[in-house]
Amino acid sequence: MMAVKAPHRILHTMLRVSDLDTSLEFYIERLGMRLLRRQRYESGCFTLAFLGYGEESDVTVLELTHNWAPTNYELGTGYGHIALAVEDLDSTCKQLERDGVPILRAPGPMKFDSKEIIAFIADPDGYQIEMIEIANESLFVK
Repeated sequence: MMAVKAPHRILHTMLRVSDLDTSLEFYIERLGMRLLRRQRYESGCFTLAFLGYGEESDVTVLELTHNWAPTNYELGTGYGHIALAVEDLDSTCKQLERDGVPILRAPGPMKFDSKEIIAFIADPDGYQIEMIEIANESLFVK
């Protein structure tokens, strides 16, 4: 009997957004992501946009789902955050603040691991994004 292979990679994380154009501008212009593909589903009345820092075949990407009917989403208590790697957290936060992006937690050491420098921002829908200063790949377990 042949064993079923287990899943081996996270493909994407999906967020529902209230204004797709505003969200695309935020993730592309403020966070440097690239729009990989965008698809309108006329019969379903929604649009999907996939963004990322590389090709979908190589990296996990972000899926933004925009339902055309006006919807006010509640963020819920189960959602945590998206985490992004940055090289210079102080400079990145200063630029984002100049661009009007809310800084929820200023850059500084993580409470329980002073070697990890983090900050939190909010996207246009209020989703939290953690930014982690990655000077090298030592943060990642091999």
